[in-house]
Amino acid sequence: MKVLLTAFDPFGGESINPAFEAVRLLPDTIGGATIVKLEVPTIFREALDVLGEALERERPDIAIAVGQAGGRFDVTPERVAINVDDARIADNAGNQPVDEPIYPDGPNAYFATLPIKAMVAAIREAGLPASVSNSAGTFVCNHLMYGLLYAADKKYSGMRGGFIHVPFLPAQVVTKPNQPSMSLDNIVTALTVAVAAAIADVD
Repeated sequence: MKVLLTAFDPFGGESINPAFEAVRLLPDTIGGATIVKLEVPTIFREALDVLGEALERERPDIAIAVGQAGGRFDVTPERVAINVDDARIADNAGNQPVDEPIYPDGPNAYFATLPIKAMVAAIREAGLPASVSNSAGTFVCNHLMYGLLYAADKKYSGMRGGFIHVPFLPAQVVTKPNQPSMSLDNIVTALTVAVAAAIADVD
């Protein structure tokens, strides 16, 4: 079995993205599955292009995108991606789409095909906070999740997919009063057990 894990580069004025910092530290095998790690740009469309090339090259059984959700205190597998780009801030190339469909021929929404509640339970059993999120936003995170599930629907019917958001790292909140954070080690642990739960659900 093969699992593709993607994570974004820093965006929004940050010098680091906890998603990629954690993904790159994950083991190369989890639950007997090979883990493939990929950094994607925080840029509308370009993120989908990089993802599409990786899906075609790797043909994973599971694909999970990981992103930063500043302001959340826990690790949050996402339930749903919606077919709209509506950017509050510009992406890393200066793009700021407003109320634009991601794929005009796509449905209004896709639900994750991962065992999100089992993943949350596994993270909590590891002693870390987690919950199911019902909104991946309308920025590049939702854009990538929707594109991943669109690809699964249109081209890779046997592939499971979804998205996990992680909190800021402590270093990111030094100048952000009252913002929650989570250590890199804990994010790595949370992602590892979440991926293991996803793999176990497919086996």
